[in-house]
Amino acid sequence: MLSLQSLSFVSRAQFGFDDMVELTGVVMSADSLRYLPFVNVYIPGRGVGTTSTDRGVFSLIAQKGDTLEFTSVGYRKKRYVIPKELSSNRYSVIQLMVQDTFYLPATIIRPQLSKEEFDKAFKTWDIPDDKYETARKNTEYQTMRMLAFIMPNDGRESQHIYQNMQVSKNYWAGQQPPMTIFSPLAWMEFFKAWKRGDYRRKKYK
Repeated sequence: MLSLQSLSFVSRAQFGFDDMVELTGVVMSADSLRYLPFVNVYIPGRGVGTTSTDRGVFSLIAQKGDTLEFTSVGYRKKRYVIPKELSSNRYSVIQLMVQDTFYLPATIIRPQLSKEEFDKAFKTWDIPDDKYETARKNTEYQTMRMLAFIMPNDGRESQHIYQNMQVSKNYWAGQQPPMTIFSPLAWMEFFKAWKRGDYRRKKYK
């Protein structure tokens, strides 16, 4: 009769749990030994990972022999390989990270030769618009009005216009539509056109 310990060993070996490791650790800086928050801990071989807490603590499930990759802004990338000879399924690690140094290209700032040249350059230099200025120009009232005038109707607007025409046509189905001669608005437009001289006879030479 198999014991509980032997059954546990058989089940772990059968489902591959024997290679699994519950990994916990702390990420710290190598110079000051202070914890580093929000460090990315990634296993490239299996596409899984986690992020350290604000105290630099992380925890994840890995396999024996996996390679951990630690990355953080301002620090050099570090790799750590979990030993394959572990006798336990729990393992702890303290990862130290070294600050990285970035060398930027040199920038030389020279003064203008004279006040007149500075005034000329300030007035004539073509400074490209940033995203805020571009968005402001695109949302101006005149620009929006021009775009609304020249842009064709989309499918929804065309369908709405067509449906309104059908509703107006079906409303007067079987009877004579009203004549605009009795419309005050039509008479108002007529008088305006009369004052403008739209109905005057044009003389051609």
